[in-house]
Amino acid sequence: MDVNFPVLSAEELVRKLEAPKGKVRIVLDTDTFNEIDDQFAVIYALLSPEKIELQALYAAPFFNELSKGPKDGMEKSYHEIIRILNLMSREDIHVYRGSESYLPEAHTPVGSEAARNLVERAMASDPGDPLYVVAIGAITNIASAMLMEPRIIERIVVVWLGGHSLEWADTREFNLAQDIHASRVLLDSGVPLVLIPCMGVASNLRTTLSEVRDYVKPAGAIGEYLYETYKNCKEDHFAYSRVIWDISVIAWLNQPDYVPSRLTQSPRLAADFRWSIDSSRHLIRCASYIDRDAVFYDLFSKLAKS
Repeated sequence: MDVNFPVLSAEELVRKLEAPKGKVRIVLDTDTFNEIDDQFAVIYALLSPEKIELQALYAAPFFNELSKGPKDGMEKSYHEIIRILNLMSREDIHVYRGSESYLPEAHTPVGSEAARNLVERAMASDPGDPLYVVAIGAITNIASAMLMEPRIIERIVVVWLGGHSLEWADTREFNLAQDIHASRVLLDSGVPLVLIPCMGVASNLRTTLSEVRDYVKPAGAIGEYLYETYKNCKEDHFAYSRVIWDISVIAWLNQPDYVPSRLTQSPRLAADFRWSIDSSRHLIRCASYIDRDAVFYDLFSKLAKS
């Protein structure tokens, strides 16, 4: 099906892509069971009420050795979200099941509770006070909502951890590569997009078991949960560090100075998962670096006070 997205002017894109100065309303789309970093990101968002009002959580599909397929991955992520909220006594946050499959073709959405809820929330938002749609998994739910109601791109800003640095040799990254149709919808639509690349940017966010033991484990039940999750991700932690990728998007909302970024043209996504730059394309904001120490200081400090 053909989709005609509204065209936002360059001036409007520049304005909406400025770092938020105050508190923002967000929904967080997460494949929470896929890795150990989504859990950190959900908790980081919940521990940042001075900058973030988390209104809803969407379970994203994923398919790897931890799931039998996208539907199973989404369902496992849904239950992992519930587990985190129970540990934090935050059952007030709405949770929605996402897509059970990836987009079957270029412009065909996959209906889900999450996609329908996003349409509803976005259309209820003032274009001058956009809803921030924060995504740390395959972008299926978000792309589906945009295809279902193209006008939402006037009322949202998407912050996505996806792909690799624009200078990287390829962009065959898990979040982006799972659903290439959805990734292209996002990049081609003209929606205000803050892109946080994985390799070259979020890849700076490494931590170790000893650091998690010293600064995360003491934070009560949720600290113990994060510590055990990290400890169990690998048998031998000698000389090992792990990237906690997903906290990057929350860091940008909390402290944009920790995640330097620039305006650039939205890249095209080739079939072989390589970026192609076209100077005629609409603008997005793309992160170019992340201050690892500052981000973990912020996260560890908030855990200590929780």
